[in-house]
Amino acid sequence: MHELGRNNVDPTPEQLGRMRALVRQAMDEGAMGVGSSLVYVPAAYAGTDELVALASEAGRCGGMYISHIRSESSRLIEAIDELIDISRRSGARAEVYHLKATGQSNWPKMRAAIARIERARAAGLQITADMYLYTASATGLDSKLPVWIREGGHAAMMERLKQPRLRARAAAEMRARRRGWSIMQVTGFKNPALDIFAGKRLSEIARMRGTSPETAALELILEDDSPVGTIFHLMSEDNVRQGVVQPWMSFGSDAAAVSAEPPYTDSPTHPRAYGNFARLLGRYVREEKLLSLAEAVRKLTSLPAANLRIADRGQLKSGFFADIAIFDPKTIADRATFEDSHQYAVGMRHVLVNGVPVLRNGEHTGDKPGRVVRGPGWQRCK
Repeated sequence: MHELGRNNVDPTPEQLGRMRALVRQAMDEGAMGVGSSLVYVPAAYAGTDELVALASEAGRCGGMYISHIRSESSRLIEAIDELIDISRRSGARAEVYHLKATGQSNWPKMRAAIARIERARAAGLQITADMYLYTASATGLDSKLPVWIREGGHAAMMERLKQPRLRARAAAEMRARRRGWSIMQVTGFKNPALDIFAGKRLSEIARMRGTSPETAALELILEDDSPVGTIFHLMSEDNVRQGVVQPWMSFGSDAAAVSAEPPYTDSPTHPRAYGNFARLLGRYVREEKLLSLAEAVRKLTSLPAANLRIADRGQLKSGFFADIAIFDPKTIADRATFEDSHQYAVGMRHVLVNGVPVLRNGEHTGDKPGRVVRGPGWQRCK
């Protein structure tokens, strides 16, 4: 964004040099590494060589390359290969951000994706992944629009959507891709006039509006002047289980911070915002016994801390910061659902952050002892 803006252009050598300097500066200021979100614009415009150059700077400072890879569906394997190639060429550790295979026809690719990562690790590359524990993703509905209509950022996209000719062209391209509109659940809107559609599948919204799902999607984005938050029911439970047991897999919610009170409760959200970690401990450890409690705790604590090179955290160890969660392994469970998403998990008794209780008997104490956590290049990477 600093150098290339939102346009689909390659950096000049001078621009790439300045981009590399920005990475070094960020690492010196405490960043953990370089991240990319290659299904979104403008990150989607970045080529592999550009990403190698930037990841190299992070790697020299002990940082890693974490990527929302270029495809999680039809080109999943190619996207995994690109991440591995970037790690190999840059020397940086690399992590796949929420590894998954979306779309039923792509579900069998999860096994091949895991095999690719295993092969790279066996060859000496430090490749890891993280995941959330649900069979639905969540992002903006605008992510399903053609890349050309999103170029230049939100304002430019809105101007294109105002033109009937361009909307018709976009709808035709979307129709040709044969997306499963019935698996897309719209969560909420800025425009109160659209609230009647919150929580409904896009196929149902299209019927209510008397139009096609493609046209409905384009019109909702235009009328709301927003990306339109959407849940996509795209994944396989068997694939979730495959991911959970991988020793190099850690877990993250991929959710925004919310609270079970207004205004957050005015519209639904993805249940992972409340239940992801309790779901691991309750469903996959206690009920399904896919992994031991000790292994699950490792994947929630010391593994991500080690991957990110976060010093003095992630273990109960003398001299480390006392970040401690005390829960009942017999009762911990997620309660949030797609139908009733604003529900706190149960079974978490006490939480200490930097040695200070912030949750006592399930109630917030009011203390806020958090500190800035800095990465491995802090004050040594200029």
